[in-house]
Amino acid sequence: MYNAKVAEQNKQSAKAFFHAIEECNIDKVLDLFAYDGVQFNPYCSGIFPEVAHGHDEIREYWKPAFTSFDGMKFPIHEVYAMENCDIVYVHYSGEITLKENSGVYRNDYFSIIKFDDSGKIQHHTEIFNPIIAAKELGLMEQLLSTNISTTNVNARSI
Repeated sequence: MYNAKVAEQNKQSAKAFFHAIEECNIDKVLDLFAYDGVQFNPYCSGIFPEVAHGHDEIREYWKPAFTSFDGMKFPIHEVYAMENCDIVYVHYSGEITLKENSGVYRNDYFSIIKFDDSGKIQHHTEIFNPIIAAKELGLMEQLLSTNISTTNVNARSI
């Protein structure tokens, strides 16, 4: 059942999560996660692991971001609580300043964040355009060299 108060609290917690990342404040990030929370990145490129379970792994997941870049901004475009107000959808941009004046990496992101009954992040899935990431971060050759099998798909079967 939809609860407007819970929905608003979860939306504010989602915003606080991105603000904590911008501040490179791992303690704030971890405080927003349930102790057994999960960070999931289905388009991992080797820079970040695909999944992190619990506070210790989530700390290790975010450590490279906080030390590898000169700054991160995540302007939020949309935040919606779903009908199940424990789930929040966030559409945002990433503006990540690379070290040694190497430029700024930009991508478009979507996150699905599921909160537990206490308002802590139980599961965060981060989705972005992996082609833009590969091009911008110099990983295109790595992406192209992977053995990707293709299958013909009948459009009527989709």
